[in-house]
Amino acid sequence: MQTGDIINDLQTRGMRLVDPRAGADSRRGGAGPTDHKAVTIGGLTVMVPVHTATAFESPYLVEAPDAQGRARVLKDGVFWADVRFPQRAKFLDLSTADGVPYGHIAQLHAKDVLATTVLQTCIRYESRKKTCRFCAIGQSLAAGRTIAHKTPAQLAEVARAAVLLDGVKHMVMTTGTPAGSDRGALVLTESAIAIRAAVDLPLQAQCEPPEDDAWHRRMKDAGIDSLGMHLEVVTPALRQQIMPGKAQVPLSKYFDSFGAAVDVFGWGQVSTYILAGLGDTEDAILTMCDRLTAIGVYPFVVPFVPVTGTPLESHPAPTSALMQRVLGPLSQMIVDRGMRAEDIKAGCGRCGACSALSAFEKFRRPALETAS
Repeated sequence: MQTGDIINDLQTRGMRLVDPRAGADSRRGGAGPTDHKAVTIGGLTVMVPVHTATAFESPYLVEAPDAQGRARVLKDGVFWADVRFPQRAKFLDLSTADGVPYGHIAQLHAKDVLATTVLQTCIRYESRKKTCRFCAIGQSLAAGRTIAHKTPAQLAEVARAAVLLDGVKHMVMTTGTPAGSDRGALVLTESAIAIRAAVDLPLQAQCEPPEDDAWHRRMKDAGIDSLGMHLEVVTPALRQQIMPGKAQVPLSKYFDSFGAAVDVFGWGQVSTYILAGLGDTEDAILTMCDRLTAIGVYPFVVPFVPVTGTPLESHPAPTSALMQRVLGPLSQMIVDRGMRAEDIKAGCGRCGACSALSAFEKFRRPALETAS
């Protein structure tokens, strides 16, 4: 099997841990890749579900790692692959002067990406009628594992430490959506200014499309290198069903904002998350991705992971076959449009740990180049 196929199967089916201590640094609740554990396989570090119902029934069993974090993976009792768990980040052992653990301010994703949710609250999440049914942004806050608002000074302090102590290469800043037409762009801009004053670290910001496109230039001028505005679901009726609050921002607004953002950040430096397995057909996803790549937006398609405690906790994860049917043609589409994950300056697409997409890209050449 190629590395992309191995990663794809692990991410859709999850893995069981023989030694629960191996999952001590995994994330439960919150935004981003939650209920996952970072593992390195075939030279790529990826996030694999370990705390989900699907993972508990997975055929993949990870033996206890050695002192260097190396472990064997068995599939149905037979050796399948060698993996390595990244070492715990040193910055996580520190606290701010006022006693806030650094891990409550930001976390390490994959092996060299710093990630934070600047606002751990959201106007969508706080309403039962508006919340995205897959979202767990409030869980880590309720459990006392994070704080509601990370200040620019706190983020700058942690970012500098993560670079100096752990060699972090880039940083992702996402946010719950606050009240106001900027939809989070303001707090991301303020945070970026402080971080870039403290350390030279490429940044990605993630928010809903601001009402005023002028925010794209403001974010860029603050030191943000790439921007994520996440669709998650592409079919209008399904968007209304699964994320009724977020669906109030129509697809037409997203595309207007995508176009304006690409003009500011550049081709391939604007991205969107799409969650495969929530009900969108494969054709619908690929049709949307064709539309996105045509205007320079990188569509980061990831397998949906049902998170415990959310309304969709019992929703099945997509099969590895479905993901392969999407990621295969999508990776070729991306390369044909002059984009690759490795060319993104910062963020989820560059990290690539939540999807096998970047692994599929490595085996693709532009169609015109192949034809010649």
